Amino acid sequence: MTAVLEIRNLHVSVEDKPILKGLDLTVKQGEVHALMGPNGTGKSTLAYTLMGHPNYTVTAGQVIFKGVELLELEPDERSRLGLFLAFQYPVAIPGVSVANFLRTAINARRRAANPEDKGISIPEFRKLLKSKMDLLQMPHDFAGRYLNDGFSGGEKKRAEILQMATLEPEIAILDETDSGLDIDALRIVASGVNTLAGPGLGVLVITHYQRILNYIKPHFVHIMLNGRIVESGGADLALHLEEHGYDWVREKHEESA
Repeated sequence: MTAVLEIRNLHVSVEDKPILKGLDLTVKQGEVHALMGPNGTGKSTLAYTLMGHPNYTVTAGQVIFKGVELLELEPDERSRLGLFLAFQYPVAIPGVSVANFLRTAINARRRAANPEDKGISIPEFRKLLKSKMDLLQMPHDFAGRYLNDGFSGGEKKRAEILQMATLEPEIAILDETDSGLDIDALRIVASGVNTLAGPGLGVLVITHYQRILNYIKPHFVHIMLNGRIVESGGADLALHLEEHGYDWVREKHEESA
């Protein structure tokens, strides 16, 4: 069965300030969606709300994932259900290697499903991790480095993509993955996303700019303004936005601006 993420009339506030004001969006497994919009319109608020950040208060609406009311679940339960978030600013964890972090994450999932599960064996995990790194064309020594500690912007984002590859979610949210990347790093990260995208993975790319969409080709593009989606279309919508900026959206939807 195809996994579907359905966001219905979602209203979210932060410290009693409304940020999302009736957002509707459906992302299916196998689809690539791009969500664009100016600063402060609520794109990252949506990402954090979907993963259960406690600072974001849902005041109305529903989020249904695989037939389950997502908003009733804890963040770890949402992850185990098949939802993944790649952060705009990944946190460094000195002393914890990339490999140890990923093995711990896999074992936590397995034991949550079955408390008697002893976890993935070291040989099995090494085989799995090497296969994923080869798939993403990553050097194996990357796994021995401390997670995001001293990483460049591109290396941090590559670590996020490796996590996505290893945990194998059904829907992945990429929150401004292109932020702070030079063109070479952008190409590397986009290549990793494209390698993983396909029938088994739905992707929601959150971004300000069209440039990442030169490498990750979306099936659908959505434009947010003042807390809700006001325009949706195909990849050509992003090109139109790149040419004309957000002013035409504001002029067309003055009541939302």
